[in-house]
This record gives sequence, structure tokens and C-alpha cells, in this order.
Amino acid sequence: MFEIEETGGANIGSARATWPFVKLLVNKNELQLNASILGNLHFKPSDIISIEPSTLLSGAGIKINHRVNGYNEKVIFLTSGGRDLIKRIENTGFLNNPGPIPAEVESRIINYQSSGSFPMKWPAVIAFIVIWNILFLGDLLGYFGKTNNHIPIGIGAQSALAFAFLFALATLLSEPFSRLILKQGRKAGDIKSFLLFLMLITGVMFTMISIMPH
Repeated sequence: MFEIEETGGANIGSARATWPFVKLLVNKNELQLNASILGNLHFKPSDIISIEPSTLLSGAGIKINHRVNGYNEKVIFLTSGGRDLIKRIENTGFLNNPGPIPAEVESRIINYQSSGSFPMKWPAVIAFIVIWNILFLGDLLGYFGKTNNHIPIGIGAQSALAFAFLFALATLLSEPFSRLILKQGRKAGDIKSFLLFLMLITGVMFTMISIMPH
């Protein structure tokens, strides 16, 4: 089956992801826009009203006009050469596919759409935020002993950064853990770029805090 895959950025509603955190994949049966933590959007040919070049105000790329109620109305894939990309999408047969698509593909897309575009379970997100804040605020509130008066960070901040790093690592490497974090049918690969970025940032910050005088 002929398909295309492009790397770029995205505007989904008011949120924006930059290159290279977004993947667009299109074949005759499906269009996928994987914007990592911002959302994983899956479309059948019948879901699409039109695909058009985006305006300069929204960013160079293509605007995907769709009729999926659970998705944000504004969906833009950011890339250079929007008109050429639309022609390549047409060549896959996706925009001119009036017939039924394979039942297993349609069932998978419907499952994705019914759970919304955000890939993580909200209880997991809330638990992460609560634990992160408890650990990070521990230094300010003195839970972990005294810290430098000029730099009020210490064991609490280190613990928060280590927690975030290990959370991302476990989501990537442990299938049982990722099932606790991600919605049904989602895979760690769907948010791999976000998880790697989180590990990079928290790893660098943990190292910097560790070598600072306390």
C-alpha cells in the first residue's frame, strides 16, 4: 500500500508543537497526525471535509478540515511545501476513497476517536502533577531540611526531577506501566518524542542541581 510519512510541527487548537515532534502518516484508508503529548489524531476518508494550504497567520503547512466531534476544530500540520504535500496525499488515494475501508482499520480508528486525542489517562496526569508538586515544594516548605537561602532548592527538587525522569523511562520500557498511564489502544511510541524530551530536560536539570553548592 502506498503511503507517505512526514515530520513537522502542528497547531491543534491553541497548542503548538514544533518540528520534529509531529508525524503525519497517510495511506488510502487512514490519515494519522501524531503530535505526541498534544494529541494523536486518526481520520478515515469520510471524516475529512477538505485539506487546504494553511494561512500564513496559522503557520505554513496544511489545514485539515474534519467532522470528528471529539477533536479540536483547528488542526494544522506545519511544514514547508503545503501544496505539494496535498498533491502527495491525493496520490495515496485517501482523498478519493469513497468505498468502505477494512473493518479492522475502521474499528481501530473509531476506538481512537471515541477516547479523544489526548493519549494519557487523566488520573495518571493528575497523580503525576500532585507528586511532582509535593516533591518540588518540599524544599520551599522545609520538608527535606534547610536549603541554601539564596538557592532554595535541594533534595525535594532532585527527587521531583528523578521522579519525572523515571516516570518517562518506565512508560517507555515497561508495557504494564504504560498501560496504567496511557488510554486503551495507545502505545508508548505515540508519545515517545515527548518522553525522550522529558528525560533529557529532567536529566540535565538534575545534574545541574546536583553539582550546585547547597
